[in-house]
Parts: sequence; structure tokens; C-alpha cells
Amino acid sequence: MTDRWYLVQFKPNSHSIALRNLNRQGFETFLPMLSVTSRVGARFMSKSRPLFPGYLFVALDAGQGAWRKINSTYGVARIVSFAGQPSRVPHDLVAGLQARCDEAGVLTAASDLAPQDQVALQKGPFSQFVATVESLDEDQRVWVLIDLMGQKTRINVAREDLTKS
Repeated sequence: MTDRWYLVQFKPNSHSIALRNLNRQGFETFLPMLSVTSRVGARFMSKSRPLFPGYLFVALDAGQGAWRKINSTYGVARIVSFAGQPSRVPHDLVAGLQARCDEAGVLTAASDLAPQDQVALQKGPFSQFVATVESLDEDQRVWVLIDLMGQKTRINVAREDLTKS
């Protein structure tokens, strides 16, 4: 298969159907998933959901015209295209996502932060405060310790709101 990746929109709640049918037709697919924990009654349940709701990646050679059968695949809404031609997704974007996924396609936490790292908060009421990373969650949240009035306070921050100091 080629390294040319394209974006495919699947029908609501049809990602497994679209994946199965595209793979049956010989297309290489990639659907990054995110593990989500939610509370159901008194229990916590973990399940996987698509990282980009409604979309998956397909590798193909668009010049051969085989992409046209993707639009009629069961579970697929359409291949994302402009001016009648499928629009390519940068290979580095897909390769980077694949590198951060485990063998089941579930996105793992980025390894750029580790406990005891010094970080600066970029958003919120504590913007520009320097904190120490205490722990990392799988859902892209980080527990940090901030020194407020001489006392260490533990807060939960989104990973994208931090920069490494």
C-alpha cells in the first residue's frame, strides 16, 4: 500500500462497520481511538471512542481511481474531497498519530511530560504559574502541584494548557 493518506467520513455510530468493509475491500485503514472513563451509576466504565468523531484515515493511490468505491462502502458517508478529488492528509500527521497509538489503535499519553517535571500553566486563573507535575492521566489530564501562599496545592490541568519549563 502507499503512504498517501486520505480522510473518510463515516456514518453516525458506524466506525466499526466502515472499518470492516474498507478492510474487506483491501484498503489500509487507521482509526485512532481514545480510552474514556465515565461513571455509570455507582461504577466507572472505560470504553474506546474515535479520537476524531466521524472520521478515519485510509491509505490509497488516488490516481488509480479506486477511491471512488469508498463512497459506496457500507458505513461510509464519503471521502473528504475538494474539486472532485480526494484531499490528502499529511503523512507526518498520520505517522505521528500511529506512533502514539498502541497495537489496538488506542492513543497513549505523550511521553514529553513525566512526574517531577517543571511546567508553566498557560491558561486559567493560574496562568504563568510554575508547577511540578505530580501524575499523568490517560485522558490527557495532568495533576500538578502549585505553591500558593507557601502551601502546595494539587490541581488537575489539561495537558495542552502546559509548557515544559
